[in-house]
Amino acid sequence: MKALLLRDLRLAIRAGGGFGLGLAFFLIVVVLVPFGVGPNADLLSIIAPGILWVAALLAALLSLDRIFALDFEDGSLGLLATSPLPLESVSVIKALAHWITTGLPLCFAAPVLGFLLHLSPDAYAYLILSLLIGTPGLSMIGTFGAALTVGLRRGGLLLSLLVLPLYVPTLIMGADAVRRGADGMAATTPLMLLGVITLGSIAVLPFATAAALRVNLR
Repeated sequence: MKALLLRDLRLAIRAGGGFGLGLAFFLIVVVLVPFGVGPNADLLSIIAPGILWVAALLAALLSLDRIFALDFEDGSLGLLATSPLPLESVSVIKALAHWITTGLPLCFAAPVLGFLLHLSPDAYAYLILSLLIGTPGLSMIGTFGAALTVGLRRGGLLLSLLVLPLYVPTLIMGADAVRRGADGMAATTPLMLLGVITLGSIAVLPFATAAALRVNLR
């Protein structure tokens, strides 16, 4: 398992569309927003929680189609399917590698970009915490979507259509937690619901991902 994780991390760093692309996209979206809505600091501070979470969600979506695509193209996925390592474990490792290379950098970059949107200082802790809790769930859901579309032509478009509706609850809870923090309100409820979504995804989706892979490899 460790060897597979290290291999995926190396591929994400070396291959185009991997490490750094999501972070660059996150930065571009946040920088462009003030040009679109104007430099009004009060307006930017109001929409900042939603913009930051939408940008993080879309950044996580960028590299999903590469989770299994490279392994499918070079035949590694077939070897993994016949190896002693269960496909359920493979899917968890793939999701973890995606989160380390995409979700984790977003968690550290978000406070800096929140400053550009005049995010309330009271909301920074909630922003980081909500991203740390929610982005693993995004990676796990995305891994399931990638398994459904592996090997399909133009699978990236179909993957986006499949995954985006599943991302909506995480987006709502994450943005609400940051918004409540900015308003000085307790954000315990949305953070707990965000944790439930992530834990539920990690508990259930590896089995669904493995089943989808077995179907697509037949």
